[in-house]
Amino acid sequence: MEKARTIFTIIGIIMLLFSNGINDNSEGLSAQTVSKSVQTKTKSTQTKTKPAQTKSKTTPAKPKPIQKSVKSEPVTKTRYPGTVTIGTQIWASANLNVSTFSNGDTIPEAKTSKEWVAAGDAGKPAWCYYSNDPKTGLIYGKLYNWYAVNDPRGLAPDGWILPSDADWAKLINYLGGPGAAGNKMKNDTRWSDGNNGTNETGFTGFPAGYRAENGAFLNIATIGIWWSTTENNPISAIDHYLSQSTSINRSNSPKQRGESVRCIRNQ
Repeated sequence: MEKARTIFTIIGIIMLLFSNGINDNSEGLSAQTVSKSVQTKTKSTQTKTKPAQTKSKTTPAKPKPIQKSVKSEPVTKTRYPGTVTIGTQIWASANLNVSTFSNGDTIPEAKTSKEWVAAGDAGKPAWCYYSNDPKTGLIYGKLYNWYAVNDPRGLAPDGWILPSDADWAKLINYLGGPGAAGNKMKNDTRWSDGNNGTNETGFTGFPAGYRAENGAFLNIATIGIWWSTTENNPISAIDHYLSQSTSINRSNSPKQRGESVRCIRNQ
Protein backbone atom coordinates (compact mmCIF):
# COMPACT_ATOMS: atom_id res chain seq x y z
CA MET A 1 0.00 0.00 0.00
CA GLU A 2 2.79 2.32 0.86
CA LYS A 3 4.42 1.60 -2.51
CA ALA A 4 1.26 2.41 -4.35
CA ARG A 5 1.06 5.83 -2.71
CA THR A 6 4.64 6.53 -3.58
CA ILE A 7 4.08 5.61 -7.23
CA PHE A 8 0.94 7.81 -7.46
CA THR A 9 2.85 10.68 -5.89
CA ILE A 10 5.71 10.37 -8.40
CA ILE A 11 3.24 10.16 -11.30
CA GLY A 12 1.47 13.27 -10.06
CA ILE A 13 4.71 15.21 -9.83
CA ILE A 14 5.69 14.13 -13.35
CA MET A 15 2.31 15.17 -14.72
CA LEU A 16 2.53 18.51 -12.96
CA LEU A 17 5.96 19.17 -14.40
CA PHE A 18 4.87 18.14 -17.84
CA SER A 19 1.87 20.44 -17.67
CA ASN A 20 4.01 23.42 -16.65
CA GLY A 21 6.41 22.76 -19.54
CA ILE A 22 3.64 22.84 -22.05
CA ASN A 23 2.32 26.11 -20.66
CA ASP A 24 5.80 27.63 -20.71
CA ASN A 25 6.30 26.62 -24.33
CA SER A 26 2.90 27.96 -25.32
CA GLU A 27 3.67 31.31 -23.75
CA GLY A 28 7.05 31.35 -25.49
CA LEU A 29 5.53 30.50 -28.80
CA SER A 30 2.83 33.11 -28.46
CA ALA A 31 5.41 35.70 -27.47
CA GLN A 32 7.49 34.85 -30.51
CA THR A 33 4.42 35.03 -32.68
CA VAL A 34 3.50 38.42 -31.32
CA SER A 35 7.09 39.57 -31.79
CA LYS A 36 7.13 38.39 -35.39
CA SER A 37 3.83 40.07 -36.12
CA VAL A 38 5.15 43.26 -34.63
CA GLN A 39 8.28 42.97 -36.74
CA THR A 40 6.19 42.28 -39.81
CA LYS A 41 4.06 45.28 -39.04
CA THR A 42 7.15 47.38 -38.61
CA LYS A 43 8.51 46.21 -41.95
CA SER A 44 5.25 47.00 -43.66
CA THR A 45 5.33 50.44 -42.08
CA GLN A 46 8.84 50.98 -43.45
CA THR A 47 7.74 49.77 -46.84
CA LYS A 48 4.94 52.34 -46.88
CA THR A 49 7.40 55.18 -46.35
CA LYS A 50 9.37 54.35 -49.53
CA PRO A 51 6.71 55.46 -51.99
CA ALA A 52 6.47 58.74 -50.13
CA GLN A 53 10.19 59.27 -50.71
CA THR A 54 9.83 58.40 -54.37
CA LYS A 55 6.95 60.86 -54.70
CA SER A 56 8.96 63.62 -53.09
CA LYS A 57 11.68 63.19 -55.72
CA THR A 58 9.30 63.82 -58.59
CA THR A 59 7.50 66.73 -56.95
CA PRO A 60 10.06 69.52 -57.59
CA ALA A 61 9.68 71.01 -61.09
CA LYS A 62 12.66 70.69 -63.35
CA PRO A 63 14.43 74.01 -63.91
CA LYS A 64 13.94 75.42 -67.38
CA PRO A 65 17.08 75.48 -69.51
CA ILE A 66 18.65 78.93 -69.82
CA GLN A 67 18.30 80.25 -73.31
CA LYS A 68 21.36 82.12 -74.43
CA SER A 69 20.62 85.31 -76.24
CA VAL A 70 21.71 85.14 -79.86
CA LYS A 71 23.26 88.29 -81.23
CA SER A 72 21.91 89.21 -84.59
CA GLU A 73 24.44 89.57 -87.34
CA PRO A 74 25.28 93.13 -88.07
CA VAL A 75 23.67 94.46 -91.20
CA THR A 76 26.11 95.92 -93.68
CA LYS A 77 24.82 99.28 -94.80
CA THR A 78 25.69 100.23 -98.35
CA ARG A 79 25.70 103.84 -99.39
CA TYR A 80 23.78 103.20 -102.59
CA PRO A 81 20.09 103.37 -103.46
CA GLY A 82 20.21 99.97 -105.10
CA THR A 83 22.02 97.39 -107.19
CA VAL A 84 21.61 95.89 -110.63
CA THR A 85 22.64 92.43 -111.83
CA ILE A 86 24.15 92.36 -115.30
CA GLY A 87 25.26 88.90 -116.36
CA THR A 88 27.15 87.43 -113.42
CA GLN A 89 28.11 90.84 -112.00
CA ILE A 90 26.26 92.95 -109.44
CA TRP A 91 26.83 96.67 -109.94
CA ALA A 92 25.76 99.63 -107.86
CA SER A 93 23.02 101.53 -109.65
CA ALA A 94 24.44 104.95 -108.69
CA ASN A 95 27.82 106.65 -108.55
CA LEU A 96 29.81 106.62 -105.33
CA ASN A 97 29.09 109.53 -102.98
CA VAL A 98 31.28 109.06 -99.88
CA SER A 99 33.73 111.37 -98.15
CA THR A 100 35.53 108.81 -95.97
CA PHE A 101 37.67 105.78 -96.64
CA SER A 102 36.58 102.33 -95.48
CA ASN A 103 38.63 102.71 -92.28
CA GLY A 104 36.87 105.95 -91.40
CA ASP A 105 39.61 108.38 -92.43
CA THR A 106 38.38 111.55 -94.10
CA ILE A 107 39.04 112.04 -97.80
CA PRO A 108 40.09 115.68 -98.33
CA GLU A 109 37.66 117.83 -100.29
CA ALA A 110 39.37 120.13 -102.80
CA LYS A 111 37.10 123.03 -103.66
CA THR A 112 39.36 125.56 -105.32
CA SER A 113 41.40 124.91 -108.41
CA LYS A 114 44.54 125.56 -106.36
CA GLU A 115 43.60 122.84 -103.87
CA TRP A 116 42.76 120.43 -106.66
CA VAL A 117 46.04 120.98 -108.49
CA ALA A 118 48.05 120.73 -105.25
CA ALA A 119 46.49 117.37 -104.37
CA GLY A 120 47.17 115.98 -107.85
CA ASP A 121 50.77 117.20 -107.93
CA ALA A 122 51.43 115.62 -104.54
CA GLY A 123 49.75 112.35 -105.53
CA LYS A 124 47.23 112.68 -102.69
CA PRO A 125 43.54 111.69 -102.71
CA ALA A 126 40.85 114.33 -103.19
CA TRP A 127 37.18 114.64 -104.08
CA CYS A 128 34.73 117.38 -105.11
CA TYR A 129 31.20 118.01 -106.30
CA TYR A 130 30.79 119.16 -109.86
CA SER A 131 31.11 122.98 -109.71
CA ASN A 132 31.42 122.53 -105.94
CA ASP A 133 27.63 122.31 -105.77
CA PRO A 134 26.41 119.69 -103.21
CA LYS A 135 23.09 119.44 -105.07
CA THR A 136 24.85 117.71 -107.97
CA GLY A 137 25.97 114.99 -105.57
CA LEU A 138 22.38 113.90 -105.02
CA ILE A 139 22.15 112.82 -108.66
CA TYR A 140 25.69 112.38 -109.94
CA GLY A 141 27.67 111.51 -106.82
CA LYS A 142 31.17 112.86 -106.22
CA LEU A 143 34.19 113.18 -108.49
CA TYR A 144 37.46 111.57 -107.26
CA ASN A 145 41.02 111.70 -108.47
CA TRP A 146 42.70 108.35 -109.12
CA TYR A 147 44.82 108.66 -105.97
CA ALA A 148 41.62 108.26 -103.94
CA VAL A 149 40.69 105.23 -106.04
CA ASN A 150 44.08 103.63 -105.46
CA ASP A 151 44.44 104.52 -101.76
CA PRO A 152 45.18 101.43 -99.60
CA ARG A 153 42.60 102.54 -97.01
CA GLY A 154 39.89 101.53 -99.45
CA LEU A 155 37.36 103.76 -101.17
CA ALA A 156 34.64 101.12 -101.59
CA PRO A 157 32.28 100.34 -98.69
CA ASP A 158 32.27 96.91 -97.04
CA GLY A 159 31.14 94.17 -99.40
CA TRP A 160 32.10 96.17 -102.49
CA ILE A 161 35.16 96.63 -104.65
CA LEU A 162 36.20 99.12 -107.29
CA PRO A 163 36.13 97.59 -110.78
CA SER A 164 39.30 96.86 -112.70
CA ASP A 165 39.65 97.29 -116.44
CA ALA A 166 38.88 93.55 -116.74
CA ASP A 167 35.61 94.02 -114.82
CA TRP A 168 34.54 96.78 -117.18
CA ALA A 169 35.49 94.65 -120.19
CA LYS A 170 33.38 91.77 -118.87
CA LEU A 171 30.37 94.07 -118.51
CA ILE A 172 30.78 95.58 -121.95
CA ASN A 173 31.29 92.23 -123.69
CA TYR A 174 28.20 90.80 -122.03
CA LEU A 175 26.16 93.70 -123.42
CA GLY A 176 27.35 93.04 -126.97
CA GLY A 177 30.58 95.04 -127.15
CA PRO A 178 31.40 98.77 -127.00
CA GLY A 179 29.12 99.74 -129.89
CA ALA A 180 25.98 98.18 -128.40
CA ALA A 181 26.66 98.48 -124.69
CA GLY A 182 26.67 102.28 -124.41
CA ASN A 183 23.04 102.84 -125.30
CA LYS A 184 21.95 100.12 -122.86
CA MET A 185 23.95 101.70 -120.05
CA LYS A 186 23.05 105.37 -120.60
CA ASN A 187 20.22 106.77 -118.54
CA ASP A 188 17.02 107.71 -120.37
CA THR A 189 17.10 111.30 -119.07
CA ARG A 190 19.56 114.21 -118.47
CA TRP A 191 21.62 113.73 -121.61
CA SER A 192 21.73 116.90 -123.69
CA ASP A 193 20.22 117.24 -127.17
CA GLY A 194 18.06 114.15 -126.73
CA ASN A 195 21.02 111.79 -126.66
CA ASN A 196 19.54 109.66 -123.93
CA GLY A 197 19.95 105.91 -123.83
CA THR A 198 17.45 103.15 -123.10
CA ASN A 199 18.93 102.20 -119.72
CA GLU A 200 17.57 98.70 -120.31
CA THR A 201 20.34 97.30 -118.10
CA GLY A 202 19.46 99.50 -115.12
CA PHE A 203 23.06 100.76 -114.97
CA THR A 204 21.74 104.34 -114.98
CA GLY A 205 24.72 105.99 -116.61
CA PHE A 206 24.39 109.74 -115.95
CA PRO A 207 26.45 112.42 -117.76
CA ALA A 208 28.20 113.67 -114.61
CA GLY A 209 31.06 115.41 -116.45
CA TYR A 210 34.57 115.53 -114.95
CA ARG A 211 37.18 117.82 -113.43
CA ALA A 212 40.34 118.46 -115.40
CA GLU A 213 43.81 118.35 -113.87
CA ASN A 214 43.92 122.15 -113.75
CA GLY A 215 40.72 122.24 -111.68
CA ALA A 216 38.25 123.18 -114.44
CA PHE A 217 34.81 121.48 -114.51
CA LEU A 218 33.84 120.16 -117.95
CA ASN A 219 31.10 118.44 -119.96
CA ILE A 220 28.26 117.81 -117.55
CA ALA A 221 25.21 116.57 -119.50
CA THR A 222 27.41 115.34 -122.37
CA ILE A 223 29.92 112.89 -120.83
CA GLY A 224 29.89 110.32 -118.04
CA ILE A 225 33.30 108.87 -117.20
CA TRP A 226 34.32 106.25 -114.62
CA TRP A 227 37.67 105.20 -113.22
CA SER A 228 38.99 101.65 -113.17
CA THR A 229 41.62 100.50 -110.68
CA THR A 230 43.97 99.58 -113.51
CA GLU A 231 47.03 101.77 -113.92
CA ASN A 232 48.24 102.53 -117.41
CA ASN A 233 51.60 104.10 -116.48
CA PRO A 234 52.98 106.22 -113.61
CA ILE A 235 50.95 109.27 -114.65
CA SER A 236 47.73 107.82 -116.09
CA ALA A 237 45.09 105.15 -115.44
CA ILE A 238 42.38 103.46 -117.51
CA ASP A 239 38.79 104.75 -117.50
CA HIS A 240 35.58 104.14 -119.50
CA TYR A 241 33.19 106.80 -120.71
CA LEU A 242 29.80 107.37 -122.27
CA SER A 243 29.24 110.31 -124.59
CA GLN A 244 26.67 111.58 -127.10
CA SER A 245 26.99 108.41 -129.18
CA THR A 246 25.54 104.99 -128.40
CA SER A 247 28.97 103.54 -127.63
CA ILE A 248 31.05 103.18 -124.49
CA ASN A 249 34.74 103.93 -124.93
CA ARG A 250 37.99 103.16 -123.12
CA SER A 251 40.76 105.72 -122.57
CA ASN A 252 43.82 106.61 -120.49
CA SER A 253 43.49 109.76 -118.37
CA PRO A 254 45.81 111.68 -116.04
CA LYS A 255 45.54 110.47 -112.45
CA GLN A 256 44.89 114.05 -111.29
CA ARG A 257 41.57 114.14 -113.18
CA GLY A 258 38.30 114.02 -111.20
CA GLU A 259 35.94 111.29 -112.42
CA SER A 260 32.94 109.30 -111.24
CA VAL A 261 33.35 105.96 -109.47
CA ARG A 262 30.98 103.01 -109.72
CA CYS A 263 31.39 100.01 -107.39
CA ILE A 264 30.79 96.34 -107.97
CA ARG A 265 29.88 93.63 -105.47
CA ASN A 266 32.77 91.60 -104.11
CA GLN A 267 31.81 88.04 -105.13
